[in-house]
Amino acid sequence: MDMSPFENWESEIRGYCRAYPTVFSHASNARQVDEDGTSYIDFFGGAGVLNFGHNNPKMKQAMIDFLQADGVAHSLDTYTTTKRDFINRFHEVVLEPRGMDHKMQFMGPTGSNAVEAALKLARISTGRRQVVAFSHGFHGMTLGSLAATGNEAFRKWAGVPLEHVFRLPHEHAVGGDTALDGYRAALEDASSGVEPPAAFIVEVLQAEGGVWDHSKEWLHAVQQLARDHGALFIIDDIQSACGRTGSYFSFDGMGLDPDIITLAKGLGGFGTPIAMNLNKPEVDAHWAPGAHTGTFRGQGLSFVAGTVALDYFAEGATLMDEVAIKGEQMAQRLKAIADAHPDRGWEVRGRGMMQALDMGDGALAKEVQNQAFASGLLIGPCGTGGRVVKLIPPLTIPQEDLDEGLDLLEKAIAGACAQQDSGGGS
Repeated sequence: MDMSPFENWESEIRGYCRAYPTVFSHASNARQVDEDGTSYIDFFGGAGVLNFGHNNPKMKQAMIDFLQADGVAHSLDTYTTTKRDFINRFHEVVLEPRGMDHKMQFMGPTGSNAVEAALKLARISTGRRQVVAFSHGFHGMTLGSLAATGNEAFRKWAGVPLEHVFRLPHEHAVGGDTALDGYRAALEDASSGVEPPAAFIVEVLQAEGGVWDHSKEWLHAVQQLARDHGALFIIDDIQSACGRTGSYFSFDGMGLDPDIITLAKGLGGFGTPIAMNLNKPEVDAHWAPGAHTGTFRGQGLSFVAGTVALDYFAEGATLMDEVAIKGEQMAQRLKAIADAHPDRGWEVRGRGMMQALDMGDGALAKEVQNQAFASGLLIGPCGTGGRVVKLIPPLTIPQEDLDEGLDLLEKAIAGACAQQDSGGGS
């Protein structure tokens, strides 16, 4: 297997390929196959992009038909039939049933682009600079979104100060139980020197930060604090939306009313890039034509596949019922693994089909990843020091692949623990 072109000529920035040292050649649903024919069960899912699996057949056919008909693949923000189809279907399936009148804003095709646009709009619409973000949050790698990201492993590469963000501990972090009250008191004290922010940005279910699921009560407290002080309430749902938690949005059923919602990753369905913000009309009205652009904000293939993806959430669709069942299976299996190692203090967290095992030890989690890969399973650690083993398989994963993948994970964890106990690991 020839990996020399990558190692000789590709940038040292390479990351995931170092954890998965092979050359993949093709993929289907929850499996990737390398050029030597080794099949891997994918519990990583493109970091949350591939909610509907690799090469989803319905989306693939729609994209083939689009290409054969000479559809408009690149359109900036000009009107196209495929963009109209997507907008109409998204309104019909997602917004209208929830009574939402948010405007759809397309920008550059990544989640980081979506967050940049959201922060810019918050600052423009309020006339303020500072944004409140929360510990362990991950919002992107470009400078504005990176300023809101908590992880020092990413922040240290910025090269310039990351400013205009005030960070509070999230609900489950040390000090998180009193942080909102303390910040409110400072905002209401004219002598505190603390000025009201432009926005609060929060992930309902933090993903890269370690799979921390925030409660309805805490999220309402954040939203109310924003409302009371004229700030916007932004929900970053980039990795946790599009069905991952068992409903379209991670905040469905919580009664929340965000001013801006950032979306990307699974939005395009097939894995082609797209990002979209949902802005309340009164907030969106602060934009002027061309105030925030992006060359690839009119990605025709993503509109086509994304329109098909919405069928999974239409009336009568069953995928979300399956996500609830499979998510519970994943959680129970992880709890059984944790219970089998009672002295290690492991914690299981998650919702729907984003489940995680906090091992409290980044080196051990890395060894689990290594042993899982060697046995044919792709997983990705996250959280502080990479100590959390996160499972985000395609929502469409066949039951037999889910069962086999969980078996492989259990064996990898047992092997990594045995190696550590023998003195060969962390």
